[in-house]
This record gives sequence, structure tokens and C-alpha cells, in this order.
Amino acid sequence: MTLVDREGLKALSMRRLGAELGVEAMTLYSHVSSKDALLDGLVEQLFARVAPQPFTSASWQAELRDYAHSLLAALLAHPNMILLVASRPATTSQNLRTMENALKMLRVAGFPPNVALDMLYAVSGFVVGHVTTISRDGAAPDQMQSLSDVDPEEFPLLAEAARAEHPTGPHSRFDFALDAMLSGFEAARTAHSPR
Repeated sequence: MTLVDREGLKALSMRRLGAELGVEAMTLYSHVSSKDALLDGLVEQLFARVAPQPFTSASWQAELRDYAHSLLAALLAHPNMILLVASRPATTSQNLRTMENALKMLRVAGFPPNVALDMLYAVSGFVVGHVTTISRDGAAPDQMQSLSDVDPEEFPLLAEAARAEHPTGPHSRFDFALDAMLSGFEAARTAHSPR
């Protein structure tokens, strides 16, 4: 991960990693079976840093909120990992255990496993999508500023929305959308509860 952080994902090869570690590239194959396994291991390590083992918070909402914020922070800390996380399911045994623990917590909260799994994927996908709009320094383009010059005659609602008071920054939009998502999950739980 240090090599990927420093030089990007394209720099990662078995030969380059071997040189970084001071061993022959072939030596690495006694630890990982292929470059794909190495990439899966990178994703596994990133998720191991963000998912509590086991989930222990008082509420499923707090757990998912903490997970989303932890994943956001990890991806911002390792921006060269974003495309890898977005493109690899990395169903390693450690990642599967993490998902199983999360599903247990959500099952206890009243969600059927299929709905709970959709929730986990939705939160992860939301975070990865959000982080792609943020620069390496954690800043997002000021979308409200770019709307401040719209013609109020042609776009009256956009102009009104741009002039209104807004919490600043990408993290306030992140929290707004995350809270809306969690509220929707609560509605789904109610809809799937036995009557």
C-alpha cells in the first residue's frame, strides 16, 4: 500500500514490489498466488482498517454511519486505491468475515439478509462515488459558487438555491446524503417487518 500511495497503482508489479522489499519477485509467489491476489489483498487491508470487528455500537445507524466515515477517511488517505476499491469485489476470507459480522448486526436489527447486503453495498458504493468527486486534499469543487452566476431569469430555481444558505463543503453534503440513506433503510426495515 505504501508503494501504491507513493507512486500509484500502475507502479505495482511483482518485480517492483520484490525490489521494494529486497527480495526476488518469484519469492512473493510463496505469499500470494498472483497479482490479482495481491490486488485483492490491498483491498482487504483497506477494508480491515475501516470495519469494526465485530460491530458493537448501540445502533445499526451509528454502525453504518461510522463505517461510512471510516471508509471515506481511508479512501482520502489512500487516493490511489479508489479505482481499485471501485473495481474489485475482493471477496477474501477476511472481507467475507467482516460482511458476515455486519449482516449479523443488521439481522438483529430486523433486516432480512438480502436487504442488509444491499444496504452494505449501497453505503460502500455511495462512499466510493462521493470520494471520486473530491480532490486529493479532501476538497470538492465549489458547486454552489459555480451556480452563483446562472441567469435568474432563465434558471430561477437554480439561482434561488445557489443564493440560499448552505452548510459548506463536501462533508456536509456527504452527511446529508448519508442520513437520507439511513432514513430510507429504516423505512425498508419497517416495510420488511412481519405484521
